[in-house]
Amino acid sequence: MKKKALLICITLVTVTTLTGQRTHTPVVNELLHDTPVLFNPGDYPDGVIEKGDLLYLGNGRIVLKKVQVPDFENYTEAEITLTLVSNGDPWDKSGSCFVIPAASDITMIDVAAGRAIYPPHDTTRYEQLSGITASEGYQPAVELIRFMTPFGVGHFSSNDDSVSMLRRPIFVDGWAEKVSWKQDISDRLPLLEGEAWIGVFIDTWTKEGYKVDLKLSFTESALPCDPKPELQVEPLINTNYYIAQKHPDIFSRQDVVIPFNIPTNAKKVRLKYIATGHGGHSGGDEFRPQKNILSIDGDEVLNFTPWRTDCASFRRFNPTSGVWLQKRTQAFIGRNGKREMKEIEEPLASSDLSRSNWCPGSDVPPVEVNLPEITPGNHTLTISIPQSTPIDENKLNHWLVSAWLVWETDSI
Repeated sequence: MKKKALLICITLVTVTTLTGQRTHTPVVNELLHDTPVLFNPGDYPDGVIEKGDLLYLGNGRIVLKKVQVPDFENYTEAEITLTLVSNGDPWDKSGSCFVIPAASDITMIDVAAGRAIYPPHDTTRYEQLSGITASEGYQPAVELIRFMTPFGVGHFSSNDDSVSMLRRPIFVDGWAEKVSWKQDISDRLPLLEGEAWIGVFIDTWTKEGYKVDLKLSFTESALPCDPKPELQVEPLINTNYYIAQKHPDIFSRQDVVIPFNIPTNAKKVRLKYIATGHGGHSGGDEFRPQKNILSIDGDEVLNFTPWRTDCASFRRFNPTSGVWLQKRTQAFIGRNGKREMKEIEEPLASSDLSRSNWCPGSDVPPVEVNLPEITPGNHTLTISIPQSTPIDENKLNHWLVSAWLVWETDSI
């Protein structure tokens, strides 16, 4: 019978693939459109501010919307698209789109409203960084997409803009009007199905801020023999300072250890990890390559240097990036067709500089680590960034990291 069922399934796959009917029409949720994210205590005072079906926290720097997502029966792919333009903010800023786990009794909404505080935590292990790991009645938000705003995209993108028109290099034929990112978030589908709060945070400090569009798309298989795996998502850590939280420079002083448990029916366990270094000054964590080392129960599972060297390719998204002139010797073809050399001054934009796993205008996909040997029971994840440096007055060195586990479960 199993062989017959398998043969029927293979036939269905073949036929539906050839006819283009393997999946249902995607379910699309348009969550935000031209939605402001800004810092304006006058119009967005402390607390929770309701504007239609949106909630604003952090004086406008966080916008949240409740989403209703079907409980899909078959295998389903989930995708997120976030589009951003500056509404007058000329700077590059860190951003995070996230989902608040429904299993968390205490949320950042409760904290912002003053009806709850983050649960007590082990200050020896996490110093004063409250709300970054799970504790009784609380789970940290899980990121759907980490992104970095470019310098002034959209608002300053006109070719005759008085701020940006003389900053455009010859190889950019026009400033981009917007920036858009898309990522697969199928592994976080269990956090979205049913009812969930989804938020966007931008670390802006201007009343102009940004405008964002946000869309979720779900594509379900039309094959009856393509069941949805029973996924479990376990939030481990999130050091983004959303509400009532501090810049996390803890890694400059110690490793961070997070306990977790794997149930007996778990299989195909994977660890997801996002990391970006910050501190916008010479020699800061933003501009210095540093190893990130992850270990489980003392055994190293990931050792890499999160570093981007392609930031110059994002130049068209950064019309208000600061520009310096640097002298160098340039080889070129002269008027007579002969090869010549001369000293020139060449523009170098701040947005061109290599950074700790991000560029102004980039998103930051998670790194995935398969854990095929992990056994049921209690474990610890240790995150080490041994070369990071502490905050020093206005030198705000810190690392924004988030991690979660995902596994499939067998029915018991």
